[in-house]
Amino acid sequence: MSRIANAPIEVPKGVDTTLSDSVISVKGSKGNLQLELHELVVVAHDGDALKVSAKDESRQAGALAGTFRSLINNMVVGVSEGFQRKLELQGVGYRAKAQGKTVNLTVGYSHPIDYALPEGVTADTPSQTEIVISGADKQLVGQVAAEIREFRPPEPYKGKGIRYADERVYRKEAKKK
Repeated sequence: MSRIANAPIEVPKGVDTTLSDSVISVKGSKGNLQLELHELVVVAHDGDALKVSAKDESRQAGALAGTFRSLINNMVVGVSEGFQRKLELQGVGYRAKAQGKTVNLTVGYSHPIDYALPEGVTADTPSQTEIVISGADKQLVGQVAAEIREFRPPEPYKGKGIRYADERVYRKEAKKK
């Protein structure tokens, strides 16, 4: 069984945490995030750290304490450093361009795709075949990256499509005569 909830969450300088009844809010240079706590989880200030613990000894309370410890740690890291996902486009004529709050994709369809970015997420295109998605909320950054990838996932024969920068696409051999 995991004991991740026993580790305290170090709060760096410049990050402000506020605890109310069942809501924790974290504010930093990259933004502010809120999380509603489960009734089986207790969060307490311990100097410049946060301590997450279970209210009782039940198995569910222990599991939720570890989960909420990870979620709160991701919030603290997100508002201080931020998260980012890199996507690569591979294929002839595949390009991407970030324009304000939209990402313009040309990925082999008869029409270009305009993906509207949600609030709190930004996209940057260092080159025509790279997209860097960044934001404070780890879940939202990953969700946006997954939705953009879903427009043209990499196929196994030629490797064309939108892939994560650290993704390995396993190639298949074509059919023989």
